[in-house]
Parts: sequence; structure tokens; C-alpha cells
Amino acid sequence: MEKREEFLTPREIVRELDRYIIGQEKAKKAVAIALRNRWRRINAPPDLKEEITPNNILMIGPTGVGKTEIARRLAALARAPFIKVEATRFTEVGYVGRDVESMIRDLVGIAVNMVKKEKMEEVREKAERIAEERLIDILMPTPSGLQETDLSSSREKIREMLRDGLFEDRMVEIDVEQKVTPFFEVLSSSGIEELNLNVPEGLDALFPKFRKRRRVPVKEARKMLVQEEAQKLIDMDEVIEQALRRVETSGIIFIDEIDKIVGAGSGHGPDVSREGVQRDLLPIVEGSSVMTKYGMVRTDHILFIAAGAFHKAKPSDLIPELQGRFPIRVELSSLTKEDFERILVEPENSLVRQYKALLASEGVDLVITEDAVKTIAEYAAYVNEKTENIGARRLHTILSLVLEDFLFEIPKPGLTEVIVDGKYVERKLQGIVEDEDLSKYIL
Repeated sequence: MEKREEFLTPREIVRELDRYIIGQEKAKKAVAIALRNRWRRINAPPDLKEEITPNNILMIGPTGVGKTEIARRLAALARAPFIKVEATRFTEVGYVGRDVESMIRDLVGIAVNMVKKEKMEEVREKAERIAEERLIDILMPTPSGLQETDLSSSREKIREMLRDGLFEDRMVEIDVEQKVTPFFEVLSSSGIEELNLNVPEGLDALFPKFRKRRRVPVKEARKMLVQEEAQKLIDMDEVIEQALRRVETSGIIFIDEIDKIVGAGSGHGPDVSREGVQRDLLPIVEGSSVMTKYGMVRTDHILFIAAGAFHKAKPSDLIPELQGRFPIRVELSSLTKEDFERILVEPENSLVRQYKALLASEGVDLVITEDAVKTIAEYAAYVNEKTENIGARRLHTILSLVLEDFLFEIPKPGLTEVIVDGKYVERKLQGIVEDEDLSKYIL
């Protein structure tokens, strides 16, 4: 059972999301409550725990307003297995394409890698000690008539030199273990990746392994040996068991473009397959068992967050059963000029900070003035209004166009500072924005 103080409260979750996402308070609040409810369910009385199902969320809003970013940051906060899938990738069973169960299989694969990485980190110190001994064995000259005390003294001397980094570039030969996995070639309408013929970690012993000798520098050899020793120290059965449990209790699946699988109700052509995808999604979201290469997974307590722009369709056009499985609906608002100004400078990963870091790597200080930020935001809002509204993604296009000449010229002798002000932004963008046909292609 997790301690209360180790798991963020809804208010703390929103505060963390605020560091990267501007606005959209309703959506942040909804996902924060959903995430905290995972902890509440885990700590509920055992007889009631299994009855509490997650309140899946449907986010409605135009592209570029933060739907995907909210879900991605949420998964990072929860340290939970997370996968983003496009609803348009799937087809109804019987049609050529990926079936909806593949997202559960992919999520389990992500969880196994996540837990494996954590376990390897836990045994890293021990693996490093064993790898160091193996390196000393490789670096030690072949003893001939050395006394045990002399041998021990020599090993300690080499250990000291190794830790001081004196052997880092010396070339050594090491034997690296390699697996041979049998190759299957099977024709299937669902595609080869869906046949799941990868051999589960627990069955590795069934297939032959051989060691290959490689000549590499000591610094490379150390990494390879630590990796190999850590792999030996972890129990893959335990890793798989924990990964499956983590998927079932805290997995998050973000289904984007869900509005694209809403058909017009014509009853033939692609609409039949779209509605079929909804019917196939239903049991997964409701709760069912999915067989993966690591074992059976129950989807009852996986949190599903769906998102769509719903320009041509409405949420009520989804089949009623699927609508009922997304009880929390959140509408994300379109971004304004003021939002764009904040997005450019406030988040920890803001575009302005990113470009500053890029030019700083060339020894150039980039200064984007306050009036330049306002001008860029004005143009982004204006172009979104006059052409297709792509939200904050418009800022990427405009800022890269504004800085294009500098990014091309740098590095340039004597140039250590670049100042971008409002007038410069005007000069770069005014002609393009005024020509509506040109702006459709460039902005």
C-alpha cells in the first residue's frame, strides 16, 4: 500500500501540470481527480476495491490545445505504464490492419521494460562490482609463478588505476552473450507484428545462446559487462508479474483522434469498419481479458483517456455503449493571443527556452524581447483565425520562420548575441500574413 504523502494530491498534480501546460484548468482538474482516484482505489477496503472502476475521460477540443500533452505529463507524474494510440490505426476484426487488442499488448511491453529498468537500477551497484572484477581479469597479465599476496597486490593496483580512469581508451577483448531467436515467416491478414511471435523473457533458456568475442575500449566494455551482469541478477518472472500487475492497476491508454472513427451512418464503405472499431473498443474499455505474450491481462482498471476535435461529428455520434464508458467529458478551449504569449515563455519547456538552448550550444546568446513575443502571439492567433486552427503548433511554424536566417548563418565569427524585437518579427512575417494564399502554404 502506498503512503499518502508519496502520492500527489489533485491540487499538487494540477500544480505540476501548470509547469508545462498553459490554461485548460477544467481538463487538468479532471485528470488530477482521475489519477488520485487510482491511489484511493488501491487503498480501499478489499471487498470493494474490485468494484471501483476508473472514470474514463473524453477530451473534446481542437488540435494543438494540450490534449496529448496533459495525458503524457500525467503518466510521467504517476510513473505508470502509458501508451498513446491513434484510433485511426485500428480496423474492425476481419479487415486488414491492427486490431484494438494490440494496444494492450504494446502497453504490457512498455510496462515490462519499465519494471526491468527499475530492477536493473536496483542491482546496478552489485553488477558494477562484478563487471569490475571481470575487467581486472581481462587486464591482468597472465600470472606466472606469482605468489597469492603478489597477485592480490597486482589486482588492487589495477583496480585503483581502473577507477582513476587510466585504462578508459585501452582496447580489450570481451565475450558478449548473444541470443539466437528462431525466425518465423507467416502470412496473415492482421500483419506479422500481430502474431506476437517474440519469445517471452522466461523462455529464453529454450533457445541456444552463443558468445561473440568483441574488441572494444574499456569504457565500452564496462557498460556491456554491467548490462550483462545486471541482466543475470534480476528475476524476469518477478519483473513480468510486477509489470502485469502495474498495467492492471495503474495503466493509462490515451486514444487520440477518436472522432475519426465516428461514421456518417451510411451503413456501407469505410463507415462500417469505423463503427466496427467502436464495437471492438467497447469490451476493452468495459473490462475484458487480453492474452499477451507475457500472460493474461484484465483491462477493468486501466484508465482510458480519449480525445478528439469533433469538428464534423459530435460525441453523441459515438455508439451509445461507448459513450457510457467515458462518463467524464471535458471541453478544452481554443487558445487566445494571451495564451500564446504565456506559452512562448512560461512553461519549463517553452519554445523560447528551447531556441535559447539551441543557440547557446553555438556560443550565441538569443534575446527575444517582450514586444517580439507579443507580435509572434498576435500573428499566431490571426493566422489560426484566418486559416486552419492548429492551436499552439502554429507557434512552432512562426518562430522557426522568424529565426530561420539566424539558424542558417550561425556559427558566424564575431556573432555572440542575437536580438529579436517586434520590428524584426513584423518585417519577417508581414508580407506572408497579408498574402492569404501564401500564408496557407508557409504558415
